[in-house]
Amino acid sequence: MKSVLNDIAVYFYGNSSNIPVLFVHGFPYESHMWDFQIKELQNNFYCITFDCRGLGGSTSGDGQFTIESFVDDLIYIIDELKVNIPVLCGLSMGGYIALRAIERMQKYFRALILCDTKSDADNNEAKLRRAAGIKLINQEGAPKFIEGFVPTCFSKNSVQNLPIYKITLERALTSDPVGVKGCLLAMQGRTDTTSYLERIVIPTLVICGENDTFTPPQVMKTMKDKIRNSEFIVVPGAAHMTPLENPEYFNKAVKKFLSKLN
Repeated sequence: MKSVLNDIAVYFYGNSSNIPVLFVHGFPYESHMWDFQIKELQNNFYCITFDCRGLGGSTSGDGQFTIESFVDDLIYIIDELKVNIPVLCGLSMGGYIALRAIERMQKYFRALILCDTKSDADNNEAKLRRAAGIKLINQEGAPKFIEGFVPTCFSKNSVQNLPIYKITLERALTSDPVGVKGCLLAMQGRTDTTSYLERIVIPTLVICGENDTFTPPQVMKTMKDKIRNSEFIVVPGAAHMTPLENPEYFNKAVKKFLSKLN
């Protein structure tokens, strides 16, 4: 089913009496990036996805986004749908949103899944890359930026051999330039949540692709070591987009983790 809440496209699957799992996608993607997980989990869990403001089916407005406003949207969805203490799962930008949501309102969530993300804020080099991306969009259009960025999120093998890569790229190419730039600004200005990691007490699963160059396994392992009651999984053959590049391995790890919550 689909609903529109405060200009945010929200999708939900399965029985609402089951344990809810709320998925937050990465940049510059949308909720379809979780399709393999929804198909696998919806019979036993209540799965909720949404398109972050400015991407997918959600409107861009003025494009003045922050991670704080994304968290506000997330909390609004939980409250409006009366979601009962969901598991929160976020990838990359979705992980930034998830970590800040946990920092603000950990009591809202029963468990956390962090996929190919990090708690550090952007350093100066990363901020300059975001600025260069915005400049490229302004000068040559969003498709030019997306065509250069999306392949770096996947392993070379995935780009060459996985049909889902082309589908994901084509979906990203339809993104509103205002929304894409707004997300870049939001990520550039996000706060550092590293100091809060040791205060996370809910069960946490940290997942990383073995070939991820954005958030390499050693970086995510360091983050995992700061979170009590956490587990760490490396997904073979995957880079930054683990749910799409090796969904069988990813889903098995997630199902095992979720089974402990029953």
